[in-house]
Amino acid sequence: MRKTINAPATEAIRFAHVSKEFTQGSQKNPISVLKDVSGVVYKGSVVTLVGPSGAGKSTLLSLCNLLLTPDEGEVFIDNREVRQWSVQDLRRHAALVFQSPVVFPGTVLDNLEFGLKLQGKHLANPEYWLQQVGLPKEILDQQAEDLSGGQKQRVALVRVLATEPEILLLDEVTSALDVSAAREVEEWLLSWQRQTHHTVVWVTHHLEQARRVGDWTWLFVAGRVVEQAPTEVLFTDPKEEQTQLFLRGELSGGGII
Repeated sequence: MRKTINAPATEAIRFAHVSKEFTQGSQKNPISVLKDVSGVVYKGSVVTLVGPSGAGKSTLLSLCNLLLTPDEGEVFIDNREVRQWSVQDLRRHAALVFQSPVVFPGTVLDNLEFGLKLQGKHLANPEYWLQQVGLPKEILDQQAEDLSGGQKQRVALVRVLATEPEILLLDEVTSALDVSAAREVEEWLLSWQRQTHHTVVWVTHHLEQARRVGDWTWLFVAGRVVEQAPTEVLFTDPKEEQTQLFLRGELSGGGII
């Protein structure tokens, strides 16, 4: 369990009255995915986003690096609205790792160096990076497409971290791993964060994981932020009735107490 910290004054991300709608298929009426979301993620903190499936957590991450844009409101990264950034600079600064791992054609080494090559750099010690996420160095020359789902997830994670983003956006990154491997990657990510003091926003459906890794936790329900609090406070002394229901498992996707 991480010790609750006092939030530093410097903002890494700020959401100001953000709303987002989607229209699916032949539907005439759009579906509201995010509704008037506001909040601040402070530099050097780990914020975990929890809530039922479809509550808008992954959509919020996508707004942080211009995979999506808000229909209303603004998203600020380091006090600059995301639409004022160049896409390349923004995604280098605030990097997103998806729930479903993406690998590119070529070897594992090709994949690990993909982002760095776009910056004109090379990965100095690929064996070290693989070791950190529990992968053997022998797979460096293996075709990335031949890896298992869990191996692909870890390669995708290393590929992003090797580019040294200031903000790391994680969308269910341990979901494809077994319990032991998930904890191993989780501990490595926390070690990386403690060493770099970079900012992490981590979407997870595993409430025990959210409680272990988070400094702050936000609960989303039906596109709204129901409660934002230091993680241990949210889990032990939630203020909102919906939070209490969620933690008792009386809302879809919840259940811890």
